[in-house]
Amino acid sequence: MTAIPATFRAYVARQVDGPDGTSAVERGVREFAATDLPDGDVEIRVDWSSVNFKDGLATRIDGKVARISPLIPGIDLAGHVVASSDPAFAVGDPVVAHGYDLGVSRHGGFAEYQRVPAGWVVPLDRGLGPRDAMAIGTAGFTAAMSVVALEERGLKPGDGPVLVTGASGGVGGTAIAILAERGHEVWAATGKADEADRLRGLGAAGIVTRDEVTAEGKPLESERWAGAVDAVGAATLPYVLRTLRTGAAVAASGNASGPKLDTTVFPFILRGVALLGMDSAQLPIDRRRAIWARLATDLRPRALGQHVTEVTLDTLDEGLDGILAGAARGRWIVRVGTA
Repeated sequence: MTAIPATFRAYVARQVDGPDGTSAVERGVREFAATDLPDGDVEIRVDWSSVNFKDGLATRIDGKVARISPLIPGIDLAGHVVASSDPAFAVGDPVVAHGYDLGVSRHGGFAEYQRVPAGWVVPLDRGLGPRDAMAIGTAGFTAAMSVVALEERGLKPGDGPVLVTGASGGVGGTAIAILAERGHEVWAATGKADEADRLRGLGAAGIVTRDEVTAEGKPLESERWAGAVDAVGAATLPYVLRTLRTGAAVAASGNASGPKLDTTVFPFILRGVALLGMDSAQLPIDRRRAIWARLATDLRPRALGQHVTEVTLDTLDEGLDGILAGAARGRWIVRVGTA
C-alpha cells in the first residue's frame, strides 16, 4: 500500500542521444509516476530540498554524477512521513534524508514525494523544521561534521585562529557560523570582496583573500592556523597544509577547484598536521542522526535561515546553473511542496 499519488511533479534530468552520436541532458519539471520510484520503507512528502554543487553536475552530460537516466536530482530532502513500514517512523513525523545514493543512482529530493530506506532517514528534533533543515542541508551538515572532527581531535576555543576556505559557499558559510557560535576565532577565505560584510555577520573575525590562499609558496610557511575547514580543494588545500600550526588539522570536503592535490610530505612529517577527509555521503546513520540532533542544539549555526535564496522546481535552473558558475551566495533552498 502506498500513500504517494499515482503521479506527482518532479524535476527530471534525462540523457538523450542525438543522431550524430552526441549526447545531451534534457531537464525540467514533469509528471512522474509513483510506480517508477524504487522500493523503500518510508514514504515522504517532500517540503524542501536544496541546491548543491553535486546537483548541478547531475544535470550536465559531463558532470560524471548521474548513474541512472532519467534521474530526479537532489542529494537531500526534508519533509513529513506519509507512510512507513518501519515502526521508528510514524505518519506526520518531520524527517530529513541526504547522502547515500540520493540524487545519484536513486531518485532524489527534487520531487513532491520520495520513497527511501528507513536506514537513510533522520528524525528532525524539535526546533528544527524542514525548511531549517534544508537551510543547513548537505552543505551545512558537512560543515558541522567538519567542526565535530576538528574538536574531537582537540581543537578548543582560544587555541588560535581557524581558517575556512570557500567561505561564500554553503559549507564555508555554515562552518563560520558554527565555529563562531562555539567561541572560535574564525577567518574567512573568499575571492568575493563584496561578501566581507555578510561573512563578518556570520561571525568571521577577519577576511583572507583568494590570492593569498591560492598562491604558490614554500613547502612550509609560518605557522598560522590552529585548524581549518577546506571546502575548495586543489586550489587552497596546499596553502592550508603548509600554514597549519604544529599538530593542527584541516577537515577537507571540497573539490570545486579540482581533485588533484599538489603538496609535500613536510607538513605531515615535520609538523604532525592531519588531513581529515569528510565523507558526508556514506556516514553511518547512527553518527548522522547524532550530528543532526546537535544541529538542533549546540551546533545550531548562527543566523540560521537568514542567508538563503529560495527557488522552486519551476525556477530550479537558476540555482543549478548559478552554483556551477560560482555565483551562489550562502544557501540555495528549493521550495518543493506548499509548506
